[in-house]
Amino acid sequence: MLVIFTAGLGIVYPLAVWGVGQALFPHQANGSLIVRDGKVVGSELLGQTFSSPGYFHSRPSAAGNGYDAAASGGSNLGPTSKKLIDRISADAEQLHQENPSSRIPADLVTTSGSGLDPQISPASAAFQIPRIATARRMTTAELEALVSRFTEGRQLGFLGEPRVNVLMLNLELDRVSPMGK
Repeated sequence: MLVIFTAGLGIVYPLAVWGVGQALFPHQANGSLIVRDGKVVGSELLGQTFSSPGYFHSRPSAAGNGYDAAASGGSNLGPTSKKLIDRISADAEQLHQENPSSRIPADLVTTSGSGLDPQISPASAAFQIPRIATARRMTTAELEALVSRFTEGRQLGFLGEPRVNVLMLNLELDRVSPMGK
């Protein structure tokens, strides 16, 4: 039985799942990689850090040194943790200086459970538009249209929340308005 189960569950089953994935969903099965000019620039499924004022910024990450897939996970800091309160307060103060007239969306100061989320809320993208408009010399209307184009709705019409993939949005931003323009 040990040999049969080892062969069946350790070799045959994984090969069958891999084969079905490659046949039916090759892009997803290979990591949903984004290739630009022959170079892999990221994955649709994993967040990245963007710090330049000319880019949309991702939500904070508690995974290792930021978006480290090997250290995926939340910080496990509770609502009374001084370390968490200090980090959120510092992030909120920086964001308030960037856009003093707007409320700060929660996902711009809180991390996700995995620390690897590639998306932000449409409100978080909208909050960042004035900074990016200034840095890229674009109009807010142009950026609002771009964000709207990259906003994904709820899955199956009722699951989850609307979201914007930061990497995909920033790649399109570079295409329509390269930095230094």
